[in-house]
Amino acid sequence: MPTMTAARIHAPQDIRLDTVDIPRIGPRDVLVRVVHCGICGSDLSYSKIGGIPGAHLPFAFGHEFSGTIEALGEQVTHLQVGDRVVVNPEAGGNGIGSDGLRGAFAPLVQVRNVTPDSGSVFKLPDHLDFEIGALVEPLSVGMHAANQGRIGAGDRVVVMGAGPVGLAAAIGARHLGAASVCVVDRSEHRLGVARQLGLNSLAADGNPAALAEGLKALHGTVQNDPRLGEQPATDVYIEATGAGPVFQQICATARKGGRIVVVGVHFAPVELDMVNLLMRELQITAAMEYPVEFPQVIDMLCNGSVDVRPLVSHHFPLSDFDTAFAQAQRPDEAVKVLVDCQA
Repeated sequence: MPTMTAARIHAPQDIRLDTVDIPRIGPRDVLVRVVHCGICGSDLSYSKIGGIPGAHLPFAFGHEFSGTIEALGEQVTHLQVGDRVVVNPEAGGNGIGSDGLRGAFAPLVQVRNVTPDSGSVFKLPDHLDFEIGALVEPLSVGMHAANQGRIGAGDRVVVMGAGPVGLAAAIGARHLGAASVCVVDRSEHRLGVARQLGLNSLAADGNPAALAEGLKALHGTVQNDPRLGEQPATDVYIEATGAGPVFQQICATARKGGRIVVVGVHFAPVELDMVNLLMRELQITAAMEYPVEFPQVIDMLCNGSVDVRPLVSHHFPLSDFDTAFAQAQRPDEAVKVLVDCQA
């Protein structure tokens, strides 16, 4: 049986490059030769906890990838060997990078149930390279957050957190027509990336009053309830840090009727002041994955309205996966770390 190298989690903080069998494909499957796969914040979490509880161990992971079609099942007629593609890892009942069985930190990965309407495999337009292709998945996470916030022309938006998802949400907000998009973070390096992307930025210091004053200067003010006083005129807040105090700060700052989208993963319960919620009539929703966003993001990238390449901070070969993973854990130095899976 032919073999290949794949990164797998064996236990908490125990990642190994294992020799595994090259996947076989069924009649409705495709085999993708992975060119680039990005390291996601969820991958860092999987490493800490030793994979997803109840999933297969060793836990194969990696889900933000681009590549080419290596082989096709006989029932897959809408694609061809050699097609350049990006993959929605959750569509078609796949769970690539989350079921523990198949991950894209490997030279080859099987994608199951690939039908024309499965929404799992999308052709990558010729003028978009594989590096940009590997960003389609995280950009789709951010675009879904922007869609959940019902962002439209003229909206004033602030994104808390300048990690890959926060920056992707800010890019999505601008694509949807927001008049002003501001990114807030503690890291000057990541705020610098935000500015390279053409976004406004504010340095976070944990002071709610300072945040409010910064947003008032940027977005103006509104006073639509005398009990609440003068508030920033920000329309939409996107919480992309996963930090409870940040969510609470948003709730204490948002204007009456403000919209809040939670896309950061919160691993601990967060206390919500219900009286404040009522007085401000806050509209709070959440964003998870990307039910319809892959085509939307590909169209955005094709129209050339934004250069997303500043999101990529580092490249490492699969053979040096330990170094790549360590780099991805340094948020003051890294944004999106790509693993080159053919090296």
